[in-house]
Amino acid sequence: MKQLFILLFLFASVSAYSQSRFSKNELSINGFRNPSIGAEYRHNQVSFHAGYYPTAFKSGENTSFIKTGLTLWFLPVGKKENPSSFYAGASYLRGLNRDYENKNAMGFEAGFRWMMWQGLNLRIGAIAVAANSESLKINPTPGISYSFFFK
Repeated sequence: MKQLFILLFLFASVSAYSQSRFSKNELSINGFRNPSIGAEYRHNQVSFHAGYYPTAFKSGENTSFIKTGLTLWFLPVGKKENPSSFYAGASYLRGLNRDYENKNAMGFEAGFRWMMWQGLNLRIGAIAVAANSESLKINPTPGISYSFFFK
């Protein structure tokens, strides 16, 4: 019980500090896999995304999904107005082809977003995809996006 209290306290402390470092609103156009090829809206430290998600569970075989989910942003890094930061999220995926065609799946991901220049950013992370009758798959999730910030 003591460890749970300490973890909650640390998370709340980091969250309170982090919130002051993030812009209030952000709209991102995502051009590659992470979180999906689509759009993402962030308010303070929570974002919602939706789009097309291609991945390769086997070399040379592209598996496609429609993906939507929520992401939590934390531990901002650097002194920029819009800092780089870590993220963790959960997503619903709907398979479009191969072994996942018309199947529901869940994705859990974590990683780091590097704010390169103005709104241009790169992401690197990993996703775990779970679906009924399929083994758990873990894949890298690189991404490139451009973000617009609003007060």
